[in-house]
Amino acid sequence: MVKSSAEVLVVGDREVRISSPNRIIYEPTDRTPAVTKLDVCKYFAAVGAPLIRAIGGRPVAMERWPDGWREGMSLATGNPGGGGDGFYQKRLPRGAPSWLETIRVVTPGGRPIDELCLHEPAAAVWAAQMGTLTFHPWPVRRPDVDHPDELRIDIDPQPSTSFVDARRVALLTHDLLEELGIRGFAKTSGNRGVHVYVRIRPEWTFEEVRHAAIGLGRELERRDDAVTTAWWKEERGARLFIDYNQNNRDRTVAGAWSLRARSGAPVSTPMTWDTLAATDDPREFNLVTVPSYLADGDPWSDMYDVAYGLEPLLRLWEQLPGGELNFPPDYPKMPGEPPRVQPSKKNPEHWGPGGEKLA
Repeated sequence: MVKSSAEVLVVGDREVRISSPNRIIYEPTDRTPAVTKLDVCKYFAAVGAPLIRAIGGRPVAMERWPDGWREGMSLATGNPGGGGDGFYQKRLPRGAPSWLETIRVVTPGGRPIDELCLHEPAAAVWAAQMGTLTFHPWPVRRPDVDHPDELRIDIDPQPSTSFVDARRVALLTHDLLEELGIRGFAKTSGNRGVHVYVRIRPEWTFEEVRHAAIGLGRELERRDDAVTTAWWKEERGARLFIDYNQNNRDRTVAGAWSLRARSGAPVSTPMTWDTLAATDDPREFNLVTVPSYLADGDPWSDMYDVAYGLEPLLRLWEQLPGGELNFPPDYPKMPGEPPRVQPSKKNPEHWGPGGEKLA
């Protein structure tokens, strides 16, 4: 095979060199043509302004698929080269341009990491040149990386549920937030789920924001029995899981306007509530269609005009029964956390009434 020559893409005041521009990143589908590496880079250039408005100034992990994405490929959850076709990269690779910016964050285990900061559209195009399809931004911005300025409600469909189910719960979330005097903003996950964001004042810790998400999730459970905050999959059934742990330190969801490693190059697409209510198939919003969709304006353009307090949601956390819920397994054991034992494998004889493990 003859190797295709590089191309240069002008993005603002930068020239970004695109190697192997004709490499196929997404194979054709019944709704999208084959998508090349150059197409991906041009897409991120086209959505650069709203993308930077949504996730600029934040530490960002890159989900890289250097050889493109195909059905059956897997995403490694460890370090690069850990067995997957795609991988997460938190540190910049060697040889990154000097004009790129980074932000230092600290993991739950206390490890400092200098992550990419998308300060201009060319930085996103450079990342795409490196095989990035999805940006995973933290819910914090420089200069305060210890206090989130976003609450993120991740509505995650479980088996036997669909995007339409997630849409219904998202609209219920919208109504609940409005009752509490809070404005939420919606986007598709790029798959079957829906994400609801709330701009908050950076005055609370990650743990407090997580508690606010649990409080909201429990109120949704009260209003719709198809909603659950159960951490263990065996307890969720065919319900919509409110993934409260996405508000932890070093936990992220796919960023706005990111591509997803799915057939047809779908986009995690911000929407007005009316647009979400009218959307039956999120795959209609993809690399080919989203630039035209944006011609009508950025539905999140005023997201950062008003920052809300978490007090109403924290009251739900305090008032509704249930107490603390489990953290992810790679997290340090947290105060008040239930036993990290799958319920079906838990022997009652080994645990005290407060969830403490007996000797």
